[in-house]
Amino acid sequence: MALFNRKNTAPSTATLAVDPAPAALTGTYTIDPAHSSIGFTVRHAMVTNVRGSFGDHEGILVLDGTDPAVSTASIDVRIASVDTGIADRDGHLVSGDFFDAETFPLMTFRSTRAEQLGGDTYRVTGDLTIKDVTRPLSIDLEFNGSATDPYGNQRVGFEGSAEILRSDWGLTYNAALETGGVLVGDKVKLNFDISAIKAAPQA
Repeated sequence: MALFNRKNTAPSTATLAVDPAPAALTGTYTIDPAHSSIGFTVRHAMVTNVRGSFGDHEGILVLDGTDPAVSTASIDVRIASVDTGIADRDGHLVSGDFFDAETFPLMTFRSTRAEQLGGDTYRVTGDLTIKDVTRPLSIDLEFNGSATDPYGNQRVGFEGSAEILRSDWGLTYNAALETGGVLVGDKVKLNFDISAIKAAPQA
């Protein structure tokens, strides 16, 4: 498989079973929230989009450069950290009408499968839990490469997206418009821009 192709500079030979460049990236990575974002876009009043993000999140990626299909991802998002730029709207989102953050403070994703779609594009499928509902979710991701930052940390980057119907997770609040239609769209686009730091090997 071609995971981490962008760092693949080693020549292939008949006796080389695993390319050392991808294999070197195998390991456990911690998502860096300061350089990552988890956001969403949803239609508002049938005519425009509202964009927001969750500022408080953490996660672990376990990458296998020799067999990407066994790589895993685990992400926890704190609902109370939602930010759409409008404090009143954020307060409504964390209320019982929507997420009920006091009762269900976390949104979680636990991967169950990974597959290569071609080149540097992958699909990670897992269980997304919002409130007390768990349903499958597939996220299409592009591997953006790896680099060593000025502090000596080895980083990998991914970006991707997925679409869900919020009603599938019990987020059904709405209001009818006088002109027809509803205030909040059901379809939500999720956006992921992830930078993760490789953990030092244990002694």
